[in-house]
Amino acid sequence: MPSSSTTVISKCTVIPPLKPTPAAVKTLKLSVSDLPMLSCHYIQKGVLLPRPPYSSTDLITFLKHSLSLALSHFPALAGRLVTDPTGHVHISCNDAGVEFIHAKAGHLFLRDILTSGDVPEFVKEFFPFDNTISYSGHSRALAAIQFTELADAVFIGCVVNHAVTDGTSFWHFFNTFAEFCKGAQKISNPPDFSRKTVFNSPAVLKFPAGGPKVTFSGDVPLRERVFHFSREAILKLKQRANSSTSNAAAVNLIEILGKQGNDHWKVAVNGDGGVTNNDDLKSGNKTAPFEVSSFQSLSAQLWRSVTRARNLPPTKMTTFRMAVNCRHRLEPRLHPYYFGNAIQSIPTLAPAGELLANDLGWGADLLHKNVVAHGDATVRKGVANWEKDPRLFPLGNFDGASITMGSSPRFPMYNNDFGWGRPLAIRSGKANKFDGKISAFPGREGNGTVDLEVVLAPETMAGLEKDEEFMQYVSEIIIM
Repeated sequence: MPSSSTTVISKCTVIPPLKPTPAAVKTLKLSVSDLPMLSCHYIQKGVLLPRPPYSSTDLITFLKHSLSLALSHFPALAGRLVTDPTGHVHISCNDAGVEFIHAKAGHLFLRDILTSGDVPEFVKEFFPFDNTISYSGHSRALAAIQFTELADAVFIGCVVNHAVTDGTSFWHFFNTFAEFCKGAQKISNPPDFSRKTVFNSPAVLKFPAGGPKVTFSGDVPLRERVFHFSREAILKLKQRANSSTSNAAAVNLIEILGKQGNDHWKVAVNGDGGVTNNDDLKSGNKTAPFEVSSFQSLSAQLWRSVTRARNLPPTKMTTFRMAVNCRHRLEPRLHPYYFGNAIQSIPTLAPAGELLANDLGWGADLLHKNVVAHGDATVRKGVANWEKDPRLFPLGNFDGASITMGSSPRFPMYNNDFGWGRPLAIRSGKANKFDGKISAFPGREGNGTVDLEVVLAPETMAGLEKDEEFMQYVSEIIIM
């Protein structure tokens, strides 16, 4: 494996075009969904692209121009965080700008990045703002772009403050940047900066002197690997999960754990199930309200196999935590391009022994019913509970038995065509990674394929790689 030696060639600040920022977005108050993310790292995601048919000088000039145009539609990203005298945190849309970095790693080739083993450590050098928590947006740029030239490809890394955007808004901005670079004359989907939502709150989140700290250790050894699942494998998992005979028993455990649990974001499943689960409907798969979705089936398999690889005692309570988009769960719904965080975390619990003793459908049904139950009333209850006890989001694996699923295979990651071809792969930096952190990406070929970026303790990853129940569904990533 080549050694890491990405060289920074230049840095500059890119600002929006010199035109007045609309009065409506001069300042944006952070919401109940934004504030807890102030202790999280900046989001770091990027795209590996074919080598463009342009000179570096011309391309960098055009990238900066396109970035400036994108910022004119996302003025918040060119701003800075400000805390007012009452303790409320706002985004001041002051056009201070974002960072643009040009870097080179001419000794690295596509084959070095698209290895079938662990994600190489040098990939993390394709992103700026390492170990930067979002609270730092009071003094640092809220976003940055790094353009890295490789021997036979390029990598564009995008970094955005997590208290300013969730995954939906992150990819909306990244897609818009690519859209302008490809030659668009106007934005296809303008963001919605409305703040008249249930997430807007008078509650104040208080911080320790010097600001918050990240809630997990970044010094423990970890392994990171991307597992690819074909459409055929996903459909097999879904069929297996939905053919289970034990699904009916799962709801009983949810109700028991809902009463016992101390997680403010969780409520027990009620009889009518809240809202229908349209996770699969959004990606074109027609899933009945009481049918376990493809992604829930895959998640349940990962939950089972990681739990088995950890060799936990049968009575140890395990947690599978999923971040869900609340835009379509509220009544009335938020605009689909609402800018900011509009997410809540859904924890599903099960004793290790019961999770492994039952079949795949048992765990999948637990996940399914928890997601389906997370409708308008549940979202509002989560907001009300947070307002009673404002707190930062506790990211990490504190008991050695947790899994946290982030990102989504529904995000339009491969829409980031900058004008010379679709991305070859999606990769992320070191931000917000700990034992049990999973990120879901769409497969490059689309059509229901999924890539899971899995971060685990080395011994757990070794166990997962030997887990036949899991590995039978994994296939090689083919770059077309």
